[in-house]
Amino acid sequence: MSREQLSQDSLSEATRSRASFSGHGNAKGAAGYRAPSTDPDCEFLSQAGQMSVINPREGGFPKIRIGAAWDNIQVQQAGFFSRLLKKVSKQGVDVDLGCLYELHDGRRGAIQSFGDLYGAYNDAPFVHHTGDERTGDKDGLDEIIEINGARWGDIKRVLAYVYIYHGAPDWDAIRPQVQLLIPGETPMIVTPRVDRNDLSVCAVAMFENRENGIRITNHTEYFPGHAEMDRAFGFGLEWEGGSK
Repeated sequence: MSREQLSQDSLSEATRSRASFSGHGNAKGAAGYRAPSTDPDCEFLSQAGQMSVINPREGGFPKIRIGAAWDNIQVQQAGFFSRLLKKVSKQGVDVDLGCLYELHDGRRGAIQSFGDLYGAYNDAPFVHHTGDERTGDKDGLDEIIEINGARWGDIKRVLAYVYIYHGAPDWDAIRPQVQLLIPGETPMIVTPRVDRNDLSVCAVAMFENRENGIRITNHTEYFPGHAEMDRAFGFGLEWEGGSK
């Protein structure tokens, strides 16, 4: 038996007792944590697990945008007089927007500012990150990923995610907002909010090519890192540590 087969069997055995949390599709990894609450501000795909199909259009889809916005945390300054005078300061929060992609020709990868993986809009993978924002102080959307709708036929699937890179103790403290925007369609808006500081990555939603239409699924699953999220959805990328 090959080493690869032994490794796959070991992964399957390790997750056998967590069958109810098995990965998506044929993925070997365990799925992430899902908070029991829903977002009352979102009417479209407001609950994890809900999906919707958008039929293909003549001439292809227009530009598809995934955006994230967040605010710096207001932190009360230490010391008796500071508390007495109610002095506060901003704690810098760096939340990054990213996605995993798979093309129909088999190419797979990640798009995110960390590692300068900005992709390309007019060339493969037809997915582009417009730039890194490290504070959340911009008006409107802080970070944006664009998908070339005219080349949607080349794309098999895209998994949108956000992750806490620096400065935030948990999702419930910063509550970033992620918007999935397809012109002419109801926006999907997700606000990650879970009071845990051990899950720094949130897989928000999957875009899947179904007969050149788009199937969107709200996942809103939390993982301790990118590698765990990858295993749950079966993209099979290699991940390394590092810093900006």
